[in-house]
Amino acid sequence: MDHKTEIILTVLGIVLVHGLIFYWVSRKTRTNIRGKHVVVTGGSSGIGLWAATECVRLGANVTIVARNVKLLEKAKAQLLSNKVREDQKIEYRSIDLAKSYDAVEKGLQEVEGSIGPVFMLINCAGMAICGTVEDTSIEDARLMMDVNYFATFYPTRYLLPKMKLAKEGIIVITASQAALIGLYGYGAYAASKFALRGLAETIAMEAKHCGVSVTLALPADTDTPGFERENESKPMETKIISGSGGLAKPEDVGKRIVHDALKGSFFSILGLESWVLSTLCVGMSPWKSPVLCVLQFYLLGPLRLIGLVIQWNFQRIIRNCAKEKENREA
Repeated sequence: MDHKTEIILTVLGIVLVHGLIFYWVSRKTRTNIRGKHVVVTGGSSGIGLWAATECVRLGANVTIVARNVKLLEKAKAQLLSNKVREDQKIEYRSIDLAKSYDAVEKGLQEVEGSIGPVFMLINCAGMAICGTVEDTSIEDARLMMDVNYFATFYPTRYLLPKMKLAKEGIIVITASQAALIGLYGYGAYAASKFALRGLAETIAMEAKHCGVSVTLALPADTDTPGFERENESKPMETKIISGSGGLAKPEDVGKRIVHDALKGSFFSILGLESWVLSTLCVGMSPWKSPVLCVLQFYLLGPLRLIGLVIQWNFQRIIRNCAKEKENREA
């Protein structure tokens, strides 16, 4: 068997395993959220809006949270058009989630008073400013930690003890593939997303025995307004590296996040590339499926070799871009 054939068979094997895993996971029983209260932060656009749309379609009472009132009003109108129950409640609240814990606590208390206790929290608020570490301002680094980490920590911190007391609840923490691997031009951004992974794994350990499940969403590049703004500051190296994975649709990502969370999956991923990366970087993350654990045991070795090739390619891209810059400056 020649080297080319071995590579083809390896790839086909990975695709087959991925298909079997998808089939197995899709058979799991989903939690019914019909009539229950779901709060979606960052719910005025992008992934958050589509996650909220799916929750509405499943019959939940939904509150979307963001800062921009005009966008919230437009998003609410879209959600209302997807109602499946006459008495279904859909509201919005304008809250600066990164401002302070007190502001978030006050806003969520109003939300609870209007619709009732929160059964599911989907954290989708976030932003990205790209640049090498030395080119990232201190202000931008702090801003990303505030928006990406604390805007998730505050609402989670407020609702978690209530869910533990009720002995039920679901918390979704939307990070990024940058929570698994540090990439050129994503230094400060990746740091804030790595923090979210640590938060998700910790809560999963602290709250599982109380009936609260945690899902860490790891979307790849997604066609959202935030992604358009992200591209404005993205170095050429970063565009080439991240562009190889394509661009996901926010409706697909939002729907997948909701259904993965309702099945109790810790990781929420979409696509073969994301599955390979999450398997390669699984580490000490929580587990649910014994079958998946066995597959990870056998696949980590081969996937490590694939990871080394991917890292080599990233370094090649960076070297080529550096040569181009030198030639332009010469």
